[in-house]
Amino acid sequence: MVARMFTEPLSKTFGQAFIIDNKAGANGMIATDAAAKAAPDQHTLLVTYAAAHVVNPVLLPKVPYDVRKDFTPVAQIGSGGNLLVVPASMPVKDLSEFIAYVKGKPAGSLSYGSWGNGSGGHLSMEALLQKTGLKMAHVPYKAVTASLTDLGGGLLQAAFAPMATVFPMVQAGRFKAIAVSGPYRVPQLPDVRTMTEQGVPFDLEAYFAFIAPSSMSKEVVSRLNLEINRLLFAPEMQEKVKSLGFSAIPRRTPEEFASRIEKDLQEWGAIVKSSNITVD
Repeated sequence: MVARMFTEPLSKTFGQAFIIDNKAGANGMIATDAAAKAAPDQHTLLVTYAAAHVVNPVLLPKVPYDVRKDFTPVAQIGSGGNLLVVPASMPVKDLSEFIAYVKGKPAGSLSYGSWGNGSGGHLSMEALLQKTGLKMAHVPYKAVTASLTDLGGGLLQAAFAPMATVFPMVQAGRFKAIAVSGPYRVPQLPDVRTMTEQGVPFDLEAYFAFIAPSSMSKEVVSRLNLEINRLLFAPEMQEKVKSLGFSAIPRRTPEEFASRIEKDLQEWGAIVKSSNITVD
């Protein structure tokens, strides 16, 4: 979907066809590996997302490529986070009250849900638990909607969930949103502060990305970055990107985006290592 947003305008700009070759599977690893091993003819781009590009390498024991050596970042598409939601009946209104509420219960007696071991919801909550000393049991599901069903049914006490999925439920009063992961507040919920604003530093972002094989020249990478950002900041494209659930659209050079990715690799790696998270 994200690739399709850019295919036609990039084709017009460069005067040649941009063709999408979908390679689904293994949380993005199949497509990423294909891009890493593509012919060095400067005609291959990888369209991916943060969880696939920066979490897989630190979460999985072995991936068939090196994200640092085999790729060069081109352009970041959007930036956002997940909402930390609790049942509407829970007597808390912000993160500090949630922390106090959990600490007031026997350690491990409360549970949180996610859309699977190593998912963004799992790692975000583990980061919160590490930073605050809280103890909660993790219940992994195959889909975020299943975890939200049990959250609404009282089987869970908290969950991180993507904005686009959970916002209608917050709007309907089923859940309270008490914090946002990432560096930006959600425009639709301007009073819900970020975790960092509430004293628990957590600025890791969710985003989509254009990544090139490391064989692509700096000149081509720079031109692609310039044109993608130009398209990205057209009013009609901004609306499309924000509709994906992002809170902001940063304009980053390839070098700035590379720094973002390196920070993500280090910070997600520290969370995975500290929590001893493993995925089969």
